[in-house]
Amino acid sequence: MIQAEKLTRRFGERTAVDGLSFQAGEGEILGLLGPNGAGKTTTIRMLAGIIAPTSGAATVAGVDPAREPERVHEHVGLLTESPGFYERFSAARNLAYFAGFYPDLDIRRAVGEALDAIGLADRADDKVATFSRGMKQRLALARTLLHRPQVLFLDEPTAGLDPEAASSLRALIDRLRGEGRTILLSTHNLAEAEALCYRIAVLRTRLIALDRADSLRDRQFAPTVRVQIGNLTEAMIAATLAEPYVTEASRSVGDPNGLVVRLTDVDRDRPALVARLVALGAELLEVREDERSLEDVYLSLVREEER
Repeated sequence: MIQAEKLTRRFGERTAVDGLSFQAGEGEILGLLGPNGAGKTTTIRMLAGIIAPTSGAATVAGVDPAREPERVHEHVGLLTESPGFYERFSAARNLAYFAGFYPDLDIRRAVGEALDAIGLADRADDKVATFSRGMKQRLALARTLLHRPQVLFLDEPTAGLDPEAASSLRALIDRLRGEGRTILLSTHNLAEAEALCYRIAVLRTRLIALDRADSLRDRQFAPTVRVQIGNLTEAMIAATLAEPYVTEASRSVGDPNGLVVRLTDVDRDRPALVARLVALGAELLEVREDERSLEDVYLSLVREEER
């Protein structure tokens, strides 16, 4: 549904997006992560046919957005970071106005279906000025759905929302994915990206990494187990390190009872590690996997790029 090949955009001497290549399939949510100025919004604008790339190419739902921007607009819905509405108009009147830009669209039906989809049908006749920020974001999402697009571009959809409103909007986004839509989600919320996205693209002008969150963790950090042992000795550490599935074994910094063990494969090798420690006479108090958050992975990738 979305394919970018060496997509590049320059603004004068500044390169905003540098040689970006990726694909997103039907029914996939692909997350775009990166610091401010990394090129996330510029990427979305190019794919949505708002600006043309300096070089490279892309197709969205089989359409080249640079060559046929009007046609690509028929297939995509765009939620910007700061969507605007006519505050003194009702929700329905706002949506009807925007629906009027799509020829041959049954406006009454489209507005009704969009309001139903985002759970605001009972507030259709209320002025947008009376809506909370969360409700306005849901209404903005309804606006992207008026023409039943196959592809959605969502730029920071939950920015500034309270936890309840953000959770409600995330559930709605996941439901839209379940209907088969392809969604490109730009966000600074790492927990949101991990909860919603099948794959995550980390950008810093160019593509740093693209994979599932668990695969990115494995790539950046060796699988680690932390063991609390009441009678930990140097001999136990040396014997553990001699095992073929152990790549590193050492005491935890500042914890005389803590043993940190890096394994080739945590799920496969942890039982063998525990059995070996018991055989060595270790008094096991706790065995746990050292979980790395997506934030750890993201910061590691960005710092590597900076270096």
